[in-house]
Amino acid sequence: MIMVEGQTLKSRFAILIIGDVLTIALVTVVGFATHDELGTAGWRMLTTFIPVLIAWGLVAPFLGVYDFQRVAQARQLWRPFWAAVLAAPMAGWIRGVWFGEVILPVFVFVLGGVSALAILAWRTLFWIIFFRRRTSHG
Repeated sequence: MIMVEGQTLKSRFAILIIGDVLTIALVTVVGFATHDELGTAGWRMLTTFIPVLIAWGLVAPFLGVYDFQRVAQARQLWRPFWAAVLAAPMAGWIRGVWFGEVILPVFVFVLGGVSALAILAWRTLFWIIFFRRRTSHG
């Protein structure tokens, strides 16, 4: 097992994945809240969360968002951003097929934009916590 500053690569990988899932959950919750449906949505939130999670799981690995050599480099933060943008149309398609509904393009556009910004914020925070070079000022 690879050690990185006292932690295993495996534990950082777990934190990364859990953070991604929680970020997708947060985007889902915020989406329902912006439509004033949070109080009554309950399990309906899974109708967005599950398709987005599936799409993310299918798209993200192909863009190298779980390759720790890339995760450790700030200049690679574009990868999870674009993975979220690319996952949105797939998530819309999955959701549409699942419910036999037409998905509005504006839903896909907003979902992609909000998801991309949220995952960028989370991945930037992850990078700052685990990979930013600590320098002494003094």
